[in-house]
Amino acid sequence: MPQISVDYSADLAGTFDRRGLALAINRLAEETIDAKPESCKTVFRQSEVLVVGTSGAGTDTQVFVEFQIFPGRTREAKAALSEGVLELLARYVRPKPGTRLFTAVNIADIDRDCYRNATAWG
Repeated sequence: MPQISVDYSADLAGTFDRRGLALAINRLAEETIDAKPESCKTVFRQSEVLVVGTSGAGTDTQVFVEFQIFPGRTREAKAALSEGVLELLARYVRPKPGTRLFTAVNIADIDRDCYRNATAWG
C-alpha cells in the first residue's frame, strides 16, 4: 500500500512525464509515510471532460492525486505528503499557455480488515 491514482485532463496528455512523476510520488511516499517501495502503485487516468463552475470555460485543466493508504499515519505525515505532491505537480505539470491548472491531493484511509489484493504472473 499505497494505491495512488492520478486523474488528469486530456489537454495535459503528452505535456508531462507521467513515469517520472510517478517515481517521484512513490519516493515521496516512502520518505513521508514510510511506504515500502514495492507497495507503491501509481496509475494515471486521463479525463476527457472537465467542467468548472457553471460557465464551463474550456480552458481549465486539472490534476487530482488520490492516495489510498492503511490507517496509522499521523495527520502531520499525511499533510507533508499532500504538500510534497503539490510541489511535485508544480514541477512536473505545466499548463499550456492560456490554460488554468487546478491541482489537488487527497489522502484516504482504507479499511484494513476489508482490503484484499493479489498478484498474478503471466
